[in-house]
Amino acid sequence: MRKALGLLLTLALVLGLVGPGASAQTKDKPGTPERKSVHVQIVLFDGFDLMDALAPYEVFAAAGMYTGEAMTVELVSAEGKRSVPSGLNGPALEATAKLDPNRPGIILVPGASGKPAGKTADAIPAILAQAAKTSLPGIMKKALDNKDVTVAAVCGGSLLLAMPGFLKGKHAVTNHIGMDALGALGAIPVKARVVEDNPRLVTGGGVTSGLDVALYLVERELGPQVANEVEKLFEYESRGTVWKAEGLVPIDFAANQEGKAQPVK
Repeated sequence: MRKALGLLLTLALVLGLVGPGASAQTKDKPGTPERKSVHVQIVLFDGFDLMDALAPYEVFAAAGMYTGEAMTVELVSAEGKRSVPSGLNGPALEATAKLDPNRPGIILVPGASGKPAGKTADAIPAILAQAAKTSLPGIMKKALDNKDVTVAAVCGGSLLLAMPGFLKGKHAVTNHIGMDALGALGAIPVKARVVEDNPRLVTGGGVTSGLDVALYLVERELGPQVANEVEKLFEYESRGTVWKAEGLVPIDFAANQEGKAQPVK
């Protein structure tokens, strides 16, 4: 018995010495990606579109689940913690904190839900105009100036950013019914599902493009394996190529008589 006890103590000592070394080897193994944490703030305002906000929320939350919270997500508002009503008399969601433009990570702005046109209070243009009168644009200006923050917008969220002139000269996309307005506000409209003007500005088109914006950001920040796992969970595959302001510009044969591709400006 005494001999057996001695062997067990010796084994425990050996495992205690080998265990930390093995963990260190795993941590320092060449090619192992460095673990990082990405925090996402999804902005709510009165009349926001539920799918614009919740589709990306689920993608980011699932990515956090598969990575041991390498990505975290919360619902916020410009005013702070409050119950925020969605558009079309939809349910309200609870913003758990105030939007923080100084916190590194991702800030996503959804669009509005309402009548697609008109001057009534429940029309999308009116809802966005009302949101533009709050403190939200001022906070988003700080976020756009913060090099540690990526700003993303879905659907009418792009118009909300464009109204104060934040997208002037920037490539962006919104819902197809708002593309002319986006151009009139100084942005450069691009007909694509997801548009990345630069790594810190990503926009999505119609309502369901929120899934694609979020999956792209998950892949960009955490890698394709995590994004693929989320796709399998949701039984949804990302749609469309992410348009980026880089590479050669396709020939516009109607305007370019020489027929030569041009580098992006």
